[in-house]
Amino acid sequence: MPPAALPLSELLARVRQTLSERFADSYWVVAEISDLTLPRTVGAHCYLTLTDQHTTARGATLKAQARATIWSQRYQQLATAFEQQTGLTLRPGLKIMLRVQIKFHEQYGLSLDVLALDPTYTVGDLARQRLETLRRLAADDLLERQRRLALPLGVQRVAVISSATAAGWQDFVQQLQEAPYDFALTLFPATMQGEGAPASIRAALDAIRPRRAQFEAVVIIRGGGSKADLLAFDDFGLAAAVGAFPLPVLTGIGHERDEAVIDLTAHLALKTPTAVAAYLIERLARLEAALEGYGGRIREMAQQQVQAAAAQLRRRLRLAQRAVQSQLQDHREALHERIRAAATAPRAQLRQQEQLLGRRRHQLHRAARHALRQH
Repeated sequence: MPPAALPLSELLARVRQTLSERFADSYWVVAEISDLTLPRTVGAHCYLTLTDQHTTARGATLKAQARATIWSQRYQQLATAFEQQTGLTLRPGLKIMLRVQIKFHEQYGLSLDVLALDPTYTVGDLARQRLETLRRLAADDLLERQRRLALPLGVQRVAVISSATAAGWQDFVQQLQEAPYDFALTLFPATMQGEGAPASIRAALDAIRPRRAQFEAVVIIRGGGSKADLLAFDDFGLAAAVGAFPLPVLTGIGHERDEAVIDLTAHLALKTPTAVAAYLIERLARLEAALEGYGGRIREMAQQQVQAAAAQLRRRLRLAQRAVQSQLQDHREALHERIRAAATAPRAQLRQQEQLLGRRRHQLHRAARHALRQH
């Protein structure tokens, strides 16, 4: 005869009883939140899906998964304390340490009741992840590569990665428009918070890359937000893309006290979008002041050269005047000498003619007397 069969409800009731007896205590476990449903109304509960991956001795990767619940009254206490101590809200992808009690229901199966959260574990895990990210970036020389790029003193052609509807983008544009300089801004829209932010910003960088000759710098800006929103900017792939980008990248992601990983791989990190705008304006003001200084110096040198040339011209004019006057004096004296010579020569010739005439007359008188004596 076949063995007696148990009704499913009785089997599951035995499972529930065994679990309640064997796992009567609560347990601290570490897991990652893979899915989360937050309370939408007062009195509603928080539902989580927890996962954990581990590698077996044979190298196989196994994934454990369980449903968990934070009942409404406890959720208000735990979530508030967690956010106060970590600056983060519960979200998918976050790794947490929590104290749970195992529950089993014949209809709903296995679940975990969350009794407590340990915020210090999450802070420590995020710090560990950050340090590992920085180590990988340093190994690839991506923490210093951007700083070796030359940023033009007068940056005016700017590619901007931001959300078109973000207040930070509007503030950035307004401050530049109020400046006495012309800026050519091209917006490459991207999602600036949430899980999709790193991939969206990397896609914007990829769109800028083939057009990089049109720009002098890239600016990544967003308005303020929670500390959890900043985690997207600690993503290794995004930080590496910024560090390896061929144009200088400036960041202003809206956090006064916290420094994201992409701030460390960028050419320059500023706190807010308006701080980035002020920096660009200040660099152009410095360039304008330098050019005005050079212009003044050029005018001064030109005036000095004109004055020196004028003085030299006056000297040459005086020398020319003296030379002309000297030549005129020489010519005047030569002319006077010629006039004297011209006046003297006829008188000498006249005297010679008179003397000759006198001799001829004397000869004629003698000849006449001689002729008279002969007759």
